[in-house]
Amino acid sequence: MTSKIFIACDTTSVSKVKKIIKNTKTSKLKIGYKFGLEFLNSKNGRKFVSKLNNQITFGDFKFSDIPNTCVSAFKAIKDLKFNYCTIHISSGLKALKAAKKVAGKTKIIGVSILTSLDNKALKEIGYSKDVKKLVVHQAKLAQNAKLDAIVCSAQEVKIVRKFFKKEIITPGIRFNSKKGDQKRVLTPKAAFRNGSDWLVIGRPITKGNIKNNIKKLIDHLN
Repeated sequence: MTSKIFIACDTTSVSKVKKIIKNTKTSKLKIGYKFGLEFLNSKNGRKFVSKLNNQITFGDFKFSDIPNTCVSAFKAIKDLKFNYCTIHISSGLKALKAAKKVAGKTKIIGVSILTSLDNKALKEIGYSKDVKKLVVHQAKLAQNAKLDAIVCSAQEVKIVRKFFKKEIITPGIRFNSKKGDQKRVLTPKAAFRNGSDWLVIGRPITKGNIKNNIKKLIDHLN
């Protein structure tokens, strides 16, 4: 089975994104492109995505608002024809169900606890549950709302899989132990072994020589 990878295009530069797309072409992986708030809020980002054809696209808006606003936001990006789009599970069941209702062909991804947060950070925000318990709770909510996919740390995939039956997408992927600003990370091989359907990889691919980095990823997975 071909490994599925979303490349995180975290930049404001259209030319950088073009370079990423050009240099990540390979028949050995199924590649999609994730556009986050940085690119989508940049001057030319939205325009570029609106004209992008024949690619698997992921709009990482991480919507988080009242149901009515979430619905309006999903309607406002319909023209971008994203294959996948994110909403925070913490927006609540009503907002998740409402978003799913208007999403059309776009698959709705529920975002659980961000991979940059650990138990200490959750306590600071005011949560009393630990990461794993909270992620499980949110996985059940995502299942209840009939979402198409969920984002969680690769460390939590096995436990999430018990409660959420569709696609699981995992960021916080690193080839080595350098975590950067992430807390809950795993290597690509370990993430797939745990049962991830898609990995999201940014800097380990887009920093430096992109073609070499893709080759390194393919070698790592074989």
